[in-house]
Amino acid sequence: MSLTAETRTDAATGAAESPWWRQAAVYQIYPRSFADSDGDGIGDIRGVTSRADYLAELGVDAVWLSPFYPSELADGGYDVADYRDVDPRLGTLDDFDEMLAALHARGIRVVVDIVPNHTSDQHAWFQEALAAGRGSAARERYIFREGRGEDGAEPPADWESVFGGPAWERVADGQWYFHNFAKEQPDLNWDNPEVRADFVKTLRFWADRGVDGFRIDVAHMLTKDLTEPLPSRAELDALPFDGNHPLIDRDDVHDIYAEWRRVFDEYDPPRSAVAEAWVDSSRVPLYARPESLGQAFNFDLLQADFDAAEFRRIVTDNLTLAAASRSSSTWVLSNHDVVRHATRYGLPPLGREHRGRGAEKQGAAWLRAGGPESALDREGGVRRAVAASMFLLALPGSAYIYQGEELGLHEVADIGAGERQDPTFFRTEGEEVGRDGCRVPLPWQSEGSSFGFGADGAHLPQPEWFGSFAVDAQAGRSGSVLELYRRALRLRHELQTDEQLEWIETGRDDVLHFRRPNGWEVVTNFGTEPYPLDRSIVVLSSAGDAAGTVPGESTVWLHTSAQG
Repeated sequence: MSLTAETRTDAATGAAESPWWRQAAVYQIYPRSFADSDGDGIGDIRGVTSRADYLAELGVDAVWLSPFYPSELADGGYDVADYRDVDPRLGTLDDFDEMLAALHARGIRVVVDIVPNHTSDQHAWFQEALAAGRGSAARERYIFREGRGEDGAEPPADWESVFGGPAWERVADGQWYFHNFAKEQPDLNWDNPEVRADFVKTLRFWADRGVDGFRIDVAHMLTKDLTEPLPSRAELDALPFDGNHPLIDRDDVHDIYAEWRRVFDEYDPPRSAVAEAWVDSSRVPLYARPESLGQAFNFDLLQADFDAAEFRRIVTDNLTLAAASRSSSTWVLSNHDVVRHATRYGLPPLGREHRGRGAEKQGAAWLRAGGPESALDREGGVRRAVAASMFLLALPGSAYIYQGEELGLHEVADIGAGERQDPTFFRTEGEEVGRDGCRVPLPWQSEGSSFGFGADGAHLPQPEWFGSFAVDAQAGRSGSVLELYRRALRLRHELQTDEQLEWIETGRDDVLHFRRPNGWEVVTNFGTEPYPLDRSIVVLSSAGDAAGTVPGESTVWLHTSAQG
């Protein structure tokens, strides 16, 4: 299947040439936990290739690969030692090319993760910087400073890293380097022209191989103003995020992305990019503009409770933001950094005073408490998760699916301290459990030592209950979560139209109803009492046979021209 520029016609404007990514269904693969082809317990590139037919049958438009580069795994691969190679434990560049060809042959595009804020401390540049010493050009690629106090024994500032603990690390000759994340992830100096040129080279390296797009990790944190004297942690925390903050969401970061956009537009079709930018909603359009990265993640739904008013507000606000940026919105309920939404929705909501981060906070609190089964409604969580996913897949814009959510997987809470890998767990001395629970390798088969993930074992422990969620336990079984996703994605391709949405009032605070052009309508019941339908042309229901109603905690799709 050719992967030339796919176009659609916008029914509202008559405009053509709508890029493929504007309303794509993108499947996120965390490679180390997807499929293991050689039995070493770690997922790999050939494992992805082996599941190309599965991805095609699922019906996704693209896959996004989390980092697969050489890495010491201090942060699950986001500590990159070489941006233009494949980790030997995951394969080779030839394996990557074979995977790319296999996915392209099935009409599936490939998006790769770019991690530009920091490198691994094992990166050749950082090792050179350590050896070169003070004042060297090698150290100018990173952020090195002298310490404070007698003999420079105190860090340049009392800042704390995202993962907990100090954000400055001292090296053998007494200087300190800055790391926003783990100490194994030194931040790059984006004022350095050599850094900028090298990342352009990396983008071209992967685009030339045929990669279709890029997901930009922590896109809002690259540029920094470290003019001395450095502010204290308290002073830093008190500063507004208005484009001039010393560390976060600075206006000058967009100079970098303007250059990247020129590179992306050299290709036919232009390469896509999406920003991971945890910024104030008013500033999201800066990253999503056509002259910048072109699209930015919207994380609002993955922080929301299963609540009709909250979902409606989020959708309305983000469609407005997308229009302001001339981009399309992105929708996501789970990813490699958050508690799976089947688990979040199986826990009691924190209450309206916590709305905006309620669901994710509740999920994290449940993990810290040891994941007690008494607090989790497993069946209800899956029911609500599927209803929310079917709502999301019908929205205008691109939809992101995290591996395993199409199986209805819950978070894995029971992981021993000796088996954990997330640096958050270790840097907070276990106070924060971390993200390992959503990164446990997938169950492909209902039996076996690794549930079909590989020949023997998996790098994170899989619980016994995984067997009933396995692909082979759900494939072809009417009413399974997997078959519902497959049907929804097939219908989405048939029904997808321009990026318009019209709310239809329902007379109930717990029921949302919206209409897309061409007769596609969606009703989600966030409550428990059935909601009657005045028509019976249901083409999909997350609750099975709806019998003229929308059951509690379910979503139905309607189509006025459907034949049943």
